[in-house]
Amino acid sequence: MAPPRVGVGDVAPDFRLPGTGDREYSLSDYRGQTVVLVFYPGDNTPVCTMQLNTYNSDLAQFEDLGAQILAISPQSVDSHERFADVHGFRFPLLADEGTAVGRAYGILGPVGFYRRSVFVIDASGIIRYAHRATAGLTFRKTDELVSAVKAAQADFSQP
Repeated sequence: MAPPRVGVGDVAPDFRLPGTGDREYSLSDYRGQTVVLVFYPGDNTPVCTMQLNTYNSDLAQFEDLGAQILAISPQSVDSHERFADVHGFRFPLLADEGTAVGRAYGILGPVGFYRRSVFVIDASGIIRYAHRATAGLTFRKTDELVSAVKAAQADFSQP
């Protein structure tokens, strides 16, 4: 039986994963800040490379809103470090080698592979935007994610 899928309005499952920069990252470390959680299938693959390069090029749009990007895939930290070094990513890449975090977010495909997915989590840890791709040949554009961040921040600031 598949675990229930989290969605908009749910508390985002917390996690602690190793990542680039020789440290561990936890979602709860970012409480009080909007987080863009990017699940991508693999390092050095064409669409994933294009996706992460796009977000890296547009990083100022997220930073201007105080949002943090965390990118997660099932490859090792060593693979992530090599991938980040080649492309100069300025946000962390986290290693979910056992796919437990992917499973918690309901983004694993039928044979256990990551589906390209993005979640925007507000400052209190509530999911405000969720997109799970079925094919993974495209990715959510920066404008859509920036709009989702702004909406999450507006929802969080409402009494």
